[in-house]
This record gives sequence, C-alpha cells and structure tokens, in this order.
Amino acid sequence: MIHETAIIHPSAKLAADVHVGAYSLIGEDVEIGSGTVIESHVVIKGPTKIGSNNRFFQFSSIGEECQDKKYAGENTRLEIGDNNIFRECVTVHRGTTQDQSLTKVGSGNLCMAYVHIAHDCIVGDDNILANNATLAGHVHVGNSVILGGLTAVHQFCHIGSHCFTGGGSIILRDIPPYVMVSGTDNTPAGINSEGLRRRGFDKDVIMQIKRAYKVLYRSGNRAEQAVEQLREMAQNTPQVGIMADFVAESTRGIIR
Repeated sequence: MIHETAIIHPSAKLAADVHVGAYSLIGEDVEIGSGTVIESHVVIKGPTKIGSNNRFFQFSSIGEECQDKKYAGENTRLEIGDNNIFRECVTVHRGTTQDQSLTKVGSGNLCMAYVHIAHDCIVGDDNILANNATLAGHVHVGNSVILGGLTAVHQFCHIGSHCFTGGGSIILRDIPPYVMVSGTDNTPAGINSEGLRRRGFDKDVIMQIKRAYKVLYRSGNRAEQAVEQLREMAQNTPQVGIMADFVAESTRGIIR
C-alpha cells in the first residue's frame, strides 16, 4: 500500500508489498525489498539499496548526503540488509569517495530514536543502538553490540562484536570484542558476560574470555605482548583469537 500523498521517484524500485505512509518521499535510485514498512514523513534518498522486512518510523532520514565538507556530490551509496528497525528521527548518511563510497548496515539491527549513523560507517548484524547513540564517520561496529543511550563514537573507531557501552559513553579508541565500557574516560569495565550467556556462549568459553581480558588489561602487558599470549590461548579457545586479531589490527589503539 502506498499512500496517495507519498512521493515516489519513477526510478525507485519497490517490491509489490512495500508499505509507504503519508507524506513520505522515496527518491531516485532507491531499491526497497519485500515486506518493508515505511511510516509517514520518512525521507529515503539514493543511491540506496534496502533489503526485506525493514521498518522505518516517522521523520527518519535515510540515504541523505553526508555532513562532510569534502563531499562534492559524488555518486556514493548506502546499503541496508534485512529485518532492521529504524525508530523516529534516525539519520543514516551515504558514504564518501575518501573511503569506499559506501555506508553499510547489516541485518537485525535496532536503531532507537535519534540514532545517527554517519558516512562510511559499517555496521554488522543484531546490534542495538539506544536513543541518541551517534557514530561519526568511518566507524565500524561488529555484531551483537549494544551501545547505550547517548553513546558517542569518534570517527574511525572500531567496536568489536559483543561489546557493551553504558549510557553517555564517549568512545575515542577501539574497543576489543566482548569488552564493556562506561563513562567519558574510555575505561574498560570487564567482559560482557551476561550478553555472552544470552547468546549461547559456553561457560568455559566465557571463563577463557575473562582470562584473555586479564591478559590484555590486568597483567601490565603491552598490546604486542598481550596479542602473543592471546594467540596461544586461541589454540584451545578460538573465540579468544578474535580478540587477538582485533587488537593486532587496531590502527587507533585500543581503550586502556
């Protein structure tokens, strides 16, 4: 169903069962998959490709030009997977040619009201971004991450899978997988044990991840030394290897 007041550009490709509410605007070069619901007063601009069974609430702005003074109208893109929810006033911007010309959001994510995903961000699957969480440009977020309300992530930071940030956190460096962070001083606060349990991690694996955390944060090791020890632990617990690889590949440095 497409409301009579909605404006759909002739080049837009919408599956037959897409719902578009009153006064919404679907722009040029937008593709929207089956089962997607677009409530009233939503703006979606292209080039943007949206998968199936997504829901966009009122006043969200999707696929708009980025807030970057270097942007000069280049043909950049936004890609969104399946089964995402974008609540009121969420903003997601297209990429820039200074990166890969692409902003990408995976599947199964919940973006609560006023969340902002800036240009060139890469967001994985099954994440929760609580109200007013903000990702600056070029941020990468893994899978099954929870960002508390008003979390602000500095540009180019990477957040590993299964991380958790408390409300009002200011993230200025990379967060390794499984780690919890709270406050404005980027202080690590242990392992997201409850989140891992909810996602089916075995108790022995969680214990090894806790030991890996101690190697990284409680043993006085430099990052390089910690990576060596984590790789040894990963021979028996592959999940620890994910943490080791993340730390080794970090360019901004990890929170300490």
